[in-house]
Amino acid sequence: MTDHNIIIQKATIADAPTLLALSRKTFFDSFAHLNTAENMEAYASNAFTSKRVRAELNNPGSLFYFALLNGNIAGYIKINLDAAQTELQDGKALEVERIYVLAEYHGKKIGHELLNFAFQMAKDKYLQYVWLGVWEHNQKALSFYEKHGFKVFGSHPFMLGSDKQTDLLMKKEL
Repeated sequence: MTDHNIIIQKATIADAPTLLALSRKTFFDSFAHLNTAENMEAYASNAFTSKRVRAELNNPGSLFYFALLNGNIAGYIKINLDAAQTELQDGKALEVERIYVLAEYHGKKIGHELLNFAFQMAKDKYLQYVWLGVWEHNQKALSFYEKHGFKVFGSHPFMLGSDKQTDLLMKKEL
């Protein structure tokens, strides 16, 4: 069930500048207060560049979708299939690599709708599960994913600049 005011729209290469700005803003809004400015900028200088975003948009296994609320971009999701998955590369799975909502839209079910969109895509492709990685200290996100049926099945290191952090790997069987 989609909220009638929320529309999920596929991002195209023409959306690269918008996606880049949104990616950078939501990442900094989510994590800058928990990390050093140097580590945030070191990570962002590689992850959030025009060249990188364009390459990701041109990868047929990586799909970006915007969530629009009343016509305004409120958040986005990045879905990876097959070899585009960052870790497992399991043909029976779909990875949610990124899911972010602008702070002013928190509490409006945007994340819920984006996640349900990913679940429906996985079901439509007859996949067995959806998986993702989430920072072990991001309690809000962990609670959100657990509420949506995800369970921890492993972990992996995540380098934020020079800070080696741990992401928990979570999956939901379909």
